[in-house]
Amino acid sequence: MELILASQSPRRHEIMQFMGIPFETVVCTEAERVPSGCSTAETVMHLAHQKASFALAIRPDACVIGADTVVELDGEIIGKPKSPEDAVRTLKHMQGRSHSVYTGLAVLKKEYCDIRCSVTKVTFRPMTDKEIEWYVSTGEPLDKAGSYGVQGLASVFVDSIEGNYFNVVGLPAPLLYEMLLRAGALTEDRA
Repeated sequence: MELILASQSPRRHEIMQFMGIPFETVVCTEAERVPSGCSTAETVMHLAHQKASFALAIRPDACVIGADTVVELDGEIIGKPKSPEDAVRTLKHMQGRSHSVYTGLAVLKKEYCDIRCSVTKVTFRPMTDKEIEWYVSTGEPLDKAGSYGVQGLASVFVDSIEGNYFNVVGLPAPLLYEMLLRAGALTEDRA
């Protein structure tokens, strides 16, 4: 069965390759829509389902994976920064504190739907204004939820991670593997 990843994220593509899972990509071009009153977990699961549904409509005979990742701090969802100044503000607020990273996963195929959420707690060490300004000047945080990439330069600012590391990168590999096994899209021997 063909596997489709409904994401253009290079990080998600890389994780799928790490997992040894062959896949194709269909990118959702619909605007993200979330019903009001959703919790953070409900939000990422809804968006993952929306992306996977879009791709399944295009490739109805495939098994489709949708994912969405956000950062939550003090009950507020922090998405990708709108500008370098926004990234600086976000990082100043997060430094020396813990936040949660939520990834919603949806695995869909004809008459099958499995939607789940993975949560990981990340703690940043205290950062100076100079460190934050340098990091933002690299451009790395500008396309990432929470204004940082744990797998890149920001790794030196992450003091601890409680939960799945790959969830923070954008695709919780153990959960995805379990969901693909359950969907019959993979077998334990990968045959």
